Amino acid sequence: MKPIDRRTFLAGSAAVALVTGLERPAAAAVQATHPAPAAGERAESFNAVVDFRYAPADYQSTICFPDDPAKTLVGKWGDLRYDFPHDQFAAIHQFGTIVEFTLSGMARDAWAGQTMEAPGVPIVHTRIERPTVTIEVIAFCTRRENEGRVDNVVMEIRARDLDVTATPLVRIRSCDKFQLRPTAGIVTEVVRGAESTPWMIAIPQDNASRDISWLPEEGGYRLTLEHGTASRNLPLRYLFRFPQSGATGSLDVSATPDQLLSEVRTWWQQGRAFSAPVAWTIPGTQGDFLTACARNIQQAREVKDGRLVFEVGPTVYRGLWIVDGNFILEAARYLGFDDAADQGLLSEWNQQVPTGQIIASGGKEHWKDTAIAMFTLVRACELKQDWSLLRRLAPNVGHAIDFLIQLRDDARKGDSPNGRYGLLAPGFPDGGIGGVCYDFTNTLWTLAGLRAVARANEKLQIADLGRAGGFYRELRSAFDAAARAEMVQDPRGFAYLPMLMRDDPQMHADAWDRPRPQSAQWALSQTIFPGEVFAKDNPVVRGHIALMQACTREDIPAETGWLRHDGVWNYNAAFVAEVYLWAGLHAWAHRTFTGYLNHASPLHAWREEQPLQHALVGDLWGDMPHNWASAECIRYLRHRLVLEDGDTLRLLEGVQPPDLRDRRPFSLAGSPTRFGRVALSAEPSGSRGWKVRFTREAAGAAPQSVQIPAKLDAGAAFTRVEGAATRTLAFGTIGVDPAATGWTAFWES
Repeated sequence: MKPIDRRTFLAGSAAVALVTGLERPAAAAVQATHPAPAAGERAESFNAVVDFRYAPADYQSTICFPDDPAKTLVGKWGDLRYDFPHDQFAAIHQFGTIVEFTLSGMARDAWAGQTMEAPGVPIVHTRIERPTVTIEVIAFCTRRENEGRVDNVVMEIRARDLDVTATPLVRIRSCDKFQLRPTAGIVTEVVRGAESTPWMIAIPQDNASRDISWLPEEGGYRLTLEHGTASRNLPLRYLFRFPQSGATGSLDVSATPDQLLSEVRTWWQQGRAFSAPVAWTIPGTQGDFLTACARNIQQAREVKDGRLVFEVGPTVYRGLWIVDGNFILEAARYLGFDDAADQGLLSEWNQQVPTGQIIASGGKEHWKDTAIAMFTLVRACELKQDWSLLRRLAPNVGHAIDFLIQLRDDARKGDSPNGRYGLLAPGFPDGGIGGVCYDFTNTLWTLAGLRAVARANEKLQIADLGRAGGFYRELRSAFDAAARAEMVQDPRGFAYLPMLMRDDPQMHADAWDRPRPQSAQWALSQTIFPGEVFAKDNPVVRGHIALMQACTREDIPAETGWLRHDGVWNYNAAFVAEVYLWAGLHAWAHRTFTGYLNHASPLHAWREEQPLQHALVGDLWGDMPHNWASAECIRYLRHRLVLEDGDTLRLLEGVQPPDLRDRRPFSLAGSPTRFGRVALSAEPSGSRGWKVRFTREAAGAAPQSVQIPAKLDAGAAFTRVEGAATRTLAFGTIGVDPAATGWTAFWES
């Protein structure tokens, strides 16, 4: 693997020293220009097609409502998955109850596909085939006024050719006790344990007879329902209803599947992906992902102790995670959900303990959570253009800074490498490296948090925050020295900074168990961007980018997480794509983000980690839908249009020719930035050209620089801006007068 060329970084930046100041690094401020393209970086050599080629072998989707406490999951075969022990760290397969829908007979089911009715409408259709029939399993939830929250499954059996007799079969796989309740008429009820409320109600539709059997079997129970005749034009239909928490009364057994589907379809179609003043119009597959990810995040939220919590997922990570929350809350603001994001932010700070530390699901030694919560708070105030929340929480932030200083001071008293370097005490790296280690990850994120607070306080001058700047400079100087000492020369021709120091015991384990060079690099990615701690020509940044390029497989960095051998941590790819985008490596950013989308399920959700497609080792790992993943998709889609880089606003930075191939308009309105809310709309002009209208609210502080690309498409070059002065910058970039709050740019063939 050839390392990235020095021309990747800013022209004229010969310095390689690590910058320690709070100011925007001078190396990154020269004319506020982009890095030059890396040698050999050609867009045509990278895959630009989203076809889910790397989707996980098994996947699941949520069908619940926003903020719903009943986080029902639908598996790839249309099965319902219940009773995950989320109060403990269980494996991803440990559902207490699974309900499967199939037919009796000799032949086996063949999976023929699964779709969601629309990205914003979580009605899941699963198609299963037998030699003579096609089975469609339709799963969705309802919340009718007189029923409460109910899961519903419609099973349709349709003959391929001649009429056939078919008998539906429901398997309940569970260690709990279930029994069939004697009922009159056509309704079949199953109860759980000693409960009086039915756990499942089966309602045959149309032409079924009365013929039921109920048998315990290994691993659960088997319910054989009424047989019936299925034809090509008149399918055999059954409705299954599962009352959930919040169900208020008896179910309406006369409700038809079509009635129920119509009600829930109408509810979701009202448009709930964004909230004013934010609006997006993104065509095609990327627009589908945007809508689906917005829905995923809302479905994962939950009200706890009277406050909204943005939870990461419905199973393994159904809890409050500070680092995940930083990106989920930013994505929520990009969607217009500021009030909900404020609640989520306060939920994070509610985790602060008397020492000043913030402790959430990441655990006590996840020292970085305290600094990340500080970063999240500053970013929230930036985006809101309102610093009242930071003023209100300033005593808490000051207490958090004191805790971090104490961590550093305590480490100095010991004999760890962390202490000798003057870094934070050994801690939990996460993201592929477990235990308490001699690590850099906690110090890196602490630098990002301190820098954010210190820069904000340059104007606010809040006494409680005054220690942030001095501690940042001390810790940064210590980190710079440690980084120079701990850099490793890779045999592939570049130097990089591992996230464990060479004296850590894990670095001396046997080759199979030893962390990979790319293990736990997630914290460095995020300290680079959005942390903006380093200049673009910093050796640590150069090494990180070269390492990520070197480990790319299936179009994304591989073996970066817990699956160290032939595995991919899916949404880690989005972290790296953001770094590429910030560094000006546009084709690498586009390739990596496209690869990231291709690792999602066709229902637009991600598993945290999975094996490479041809791997013979490894397993699935983590939650699904994983909504840090959803947040990263939203963030990248926003940053490809509007990217805040220090005091520079870079527009259309990630838009590449494949994105424009269909020549469909796209727009973003009311998007919050540290410079105020902005709007950007693009429409085709002529045979190959584009016209882009930009506005920025005048109330925000103007950026020092606004940049647009000199080429927007392969055959469309920049010609003019109406409404603002321009100048040509280096590396194919046009500078637009940053004081102008509205203008129109033209690219023509």
